[in-house]
Amino acid sequence: MKQGYSQQSKGMTFIEVLVALVIIVTGILGAVAMQATAKKASFDAMQRSLASSLAQDMIERMRGNDPAILGNYNGTDYGETLDAEPSNRCNTSAGCVAADLVTNDKYEWELALMGADVQSSGSNAGGLVGARGCISHSLGAVTVIVSWQGRDEIADSDKGTCGAAGKKRRQVIVQAFVI
Repeated sequence: MKQGYSQQSKGMTFIEVLVALVIIVTGILGAVAMQATAKKASFDAMQRSLASSLAQDMIERMRGNDPAILGNYNGTDYGETLDAEPSNRCNTSAGCVAADLVTNDKYEWELALMGADVQSSGSNAGGLVGARGCISHSLGAVTVIVSWQGRDEIADSDKGTCGAAGKKRRQVIVQAFVI
């Protein structure tokens, strides 16, 4: 017998290694893309959840106040600019009448809309992106709209005039009876 190469090779060829490498890299890239998509969707869901929570918060604030003055909550510009801090913050045992409570409720709600209730290095760290709030009350029926700017463009809902109209506008509309 002659010594040399046998007819059967052992091991993998270079082409087989390249094919395996392409399959592994494709899988890794797919996992990374899926993680990025999940992170974006998580942020969008967090924004919607926060908007819903803010709308429910204002309705509960209204329920806790005198029904005769609930019209004082009406407004379409919450979140554009922060109103001045109320002189009577209703946080002591000193007298706090219903009108003072309305002023405090509106101020605190606006702080939350703008994310100013959470600070990091002197700037707002919480809240929604470009948030606006609108409240209307008539004969016990309350509509609270929280509008904000989403990341991606979609069709504008046109269900309310709250916030800047556009394809990035998102809205949560909560209707309730407060009597």
